[in-house]
Amino acid sequence: MEYLNAFLCGGILCVIGQLLIDKTPLTPAKILVTYVTAGVILSGAGLYRYLADWGGAGATVPLTGFGHLLAKGVRKAVEQDGLIGALTGGSTAAAGGITAAIFFGFLVALVCKPKPKT
Repeated sequence: MEYLNAFLCGGILCVIGQLLIDKTPLTPAKILVTYVTAGVILSGAGLYRYLADWGGAGATVPLTGFGHLLAKGVRKAVEQDGLIGALTGGSTAAAGGITAAIFFGFLVALVCKPKPKT
């Protein structure tokens, strides 16, 4: 059942994103920012935890999960370090994912040859 919930949750998030691309004038970059911001807001309101409990990786892997991770890191750092944690907590919590994205992006850039968009 865990896999089905993850599939449904991730699928619903993807469908929403595809509808935003197809039916609105929003650019993919604006949709990306909207998803991350929505994850932060839902996490700050205490609602994303329920989505993550139900959807598992379907909720924590997409961009909304990144926003949730940032908010969780900030909350924890503020509890430990005070106000300075609001500035450092998000990047500390997401450091592993950010590092992996940069590293694998670099590897792909070495292997692939970019082509101009026509």
